[in-house]
Amino acid sequence: MEKSKYAFPTINLKETGINLRRIMDKRGITPKDIKEYLNLTSVQSVYNWCSGINMPTIDNLYALSQWFEIPIDSIICGNRKSILSQKIVIIENPRDRRLYSYYKKLNELIAA
Repeated sequence: MEKSKYAFPTINLKETGINLRRIMDKRGITPKDIKEYLNLTSVQSVYNWCSGINMPTIDNLYALSQWFEIPIDSIICGNRKSILSQKIVIIENPRDRRLYSYYKKLNELIAA
């Protein structure tokens, strides 16, 4: 079986927890603050996130990214290359889109 050239993206729970704790500390936010903001039943959930035992739900990540004023990708740590550094280019004209794809490929070759 041929190995794919793309790694399946996975989340590193431990690193994500460490990163979440770092963001909280930097902003002076406590686990109790997050519990109250997200209306959680227990502060233990936040401690479990910070220790890498489990992850916040996507709804909670969405709310935290709003509160922290950072993208969700800045909270989550994993093996995926960041998409934030990549430009999003929308080109309507098929000819221009084809030329842009050639331009990107040439830049990749030059960078390598």
